[in-house]
Parts: sequence; structure tokens; C-alpha cells
Amino acid sequence: MDTNTQLPASDAKELSAHDHKARRYVSTWILIGVFMLLVQVILGGITRLTGSGLSITEWNVVTGALPPLGEQQWVAEFGKYQQTPQYRLLNSEFTLADFKFIFFWEWFHRFWARMIGVVFLVGFVYLIAKKYLKKEMQQPLLFLFFFGAFQGAIGWIMVASGLTGDAVYVKPTRLALHFIFALALISYAFWFALQLRVPARNRIVVPALRKWTWWIIGLLFLQLIFGALMAGHKAALSAPTWPDINGDMVPASLFAEKPWLLNFFENKITIHFVHRGLAYLLLVLVIVYTLKAYKVTTTSDSFRKARPYPLVFVLLQVVLGIVTVLTSPGIVPQRWGTFEWMAQLHQVVGMLLLLSFVAMLYLMPKRLTAGV
Repeated sequence: MDTNTQLPASDAKELSAHDHKARRYVSTWILIGVFMLLVQVILGGITRLTGSGLSITEWNVVTGALPPLGEQQWVAEFGKYQQTPQYRLLNSEFTLADFKFIFFWEWFHRFWARMIGVVFLVGFVYLIAKKYLKKEMQQPLLFLFFFGAFQGAIGWIMVASGLTGDAVYVKPTRLALHFIFALALISYAFWFALQLRVPARNRIVVPALRKWTWWIIGLLFLQLIFGALMAGHKAALSAPTWPDINGDMVPASLFAEKPWLLNFFENKITIHFVHRGLAYLLLVLVIVYTLKAYKVTTTSDSFRKARPYPLVFVLLQVVLGIVTVLTSPGIVPQRWGTFEWMAQLHQVVGMLLLLSFVAMLYLMPKRLTAGV
């Protein structure tokens, strides 16, 4: 397969030493942000698994940066939590010590979000002062800033959905929305860093494989949405068996809800079935994809290094998904056990799988342009 139509070195646009340094500094800053965003999603997962997400009932951007500093403040915060439906209907036996535990994880999740903002602002000011931020970098950075702020707003809308009526958890659909927007933000930031970091000579044109990459990314986003719905509905425990779903390969209750479309958002068994089915489909597609990627003849070190990762991550993801389901009967409220570890690792590997395909997509542009 003739896939390597890279520009010869003589055609590449030479950058000054200052431009090279600027790209390196800005891309490092963005990659630090990507890492912090990944940690933020992990903290969100821990917050969800520990049932901590509704422990802070207000969103105070400035005053909420510090946790309660004295017993009186702790009692006041606990009093606010006691007015929530989650406390009244689920955690009415909670002591102040129990509340402090769940409060910590939600506070740390919000605190880390603030730290991402600080790192962005400090880095931005430093890079401006050093004249490292070029004109073509400004629009992507502004988009990242507003996208991050929007994601924070979605997070509060999600939390607010669990503070009214008889809700004891946030709405699964809003959890899925919050999660998928976080993944989109991380993917965009990672793509921007790759633009600055990866020389054009390491990119290759492979139209057929690029189309495959787009299709798999689309399916993967859909799969991650259903993963978030699984988490939001705590659906693992509704069918803790494998390879069957409570004894059936195709459960009879797939379309028990009316209208039928509601099953894909509210029916735990349907969500289970779709999530597993997409996992099997992705596994097969990624195996075929990897075989195709290894048939590509190229001098690109970046492409050769990147192509095994999707298969490694999808295999690990499938195994973690199975173990997560099988260990769900061992869930003990307010205790971190095997299920929680497996569920958290399952989420982490899912994000890494997505980023591996984002990298592959970047390495295969529609056409090559001059650059370094």
C-alpha cells in the first residue's frame, strides 16, 4: 500500500529557534492541562463511586475554594446537606464524620477544577510575557478556556439535578452529558498539543485508515455515553453475570419501558445490553483496524509507535469491563473495594483508548502541508 506522500525536508518551512522553543513550551503547558483534566475526570469517578457528588449544596466560586475550617462551619455545612433528598431518603444515619468523608471528595473535585483554571491563567500570562503565544495559537486557546468554563456550568447543572424532589443521585443523562463534554474537551486539548508537538514529516496520508479511525471514534463516543449511563444508573449490579445477562443473551425486558426509546436512557438492562454489544463490536473493529495499520509501510516513527496502543487499550478495557460487572455484587456502601477499583480503572482505560485514536487520527491528515 502506497501511503507515504510526505514532503521532502527541503520543502518544509523552517522555524526559528524561538518558534521551536515557543511550540515546545506551549505544547508542554497544554499537555499538563490534558493530564490535569484526566485527573479531574478520575476524581469525578471517585466522587461518584463514593456517593459524594451531592455533599456540597452550593456553588461558591471564590468562598467555596476552602473547606470548612472549624467545627461550627462543619455543622453548618452538614445542616445544609441534611436538607437534601439524598440525606433524607438514603443517608439519614450519617454522622458528621461520614459527612466529612463525602464532603472531601466533592470539595477536592471542585478544588482541582479551580487549579486547572489557575494553571491555565498563570501559564497564559507567562507565555504571553515570553512572547511564546503566536497569533495562530490564540483562537484554540480561547476555545479551550470557554469550553472549560462551559463544562464547569454543566457540572453544576448536573449536581443541581440531584438536590430537588426525591432524587438521591444526579440524573444519569446529565452525568453522561458532563462526562462526554469532558472527553471532548480533553480530546481537543490533546489535538492542539499534537499540532504543536508532532512534526509534519511524522504524519502520513492513509485515506482508508483515516475513515476507519473516524468511524471507531464515533462508536467509541457512543460507547462512553452508555458507560456513563451505566454508572449513573448503577446498572452493573442489575446484571452481574457474564457472558449472559441474568441468564439470557438477549433479555426479554429490553423494551419494557414505553415509549421504546426511553429504554436506551432509563432501562438498566437495555443500557447493559447496548454497552456490552458496542464493546464486542469495538473489539472486533479495533483488531481489524490494527491489522490494517500494521500493513502500512511508513518511515513515520510516530505512526509506528502509536498503532499498537488502540488494541492494547481495547483488550484491557474489555477485561476490566467484565471484571467490573462480576465484582459488582461485592459492593459495600461507603467502602472502597474491588468493584470500585475495577470501575475506576475501566474509566481510565476508556479515556486512554479514546486518546489513542485521537493521536492516530492526527497522524493521518487528509493531505500533507509544509511545516515542521
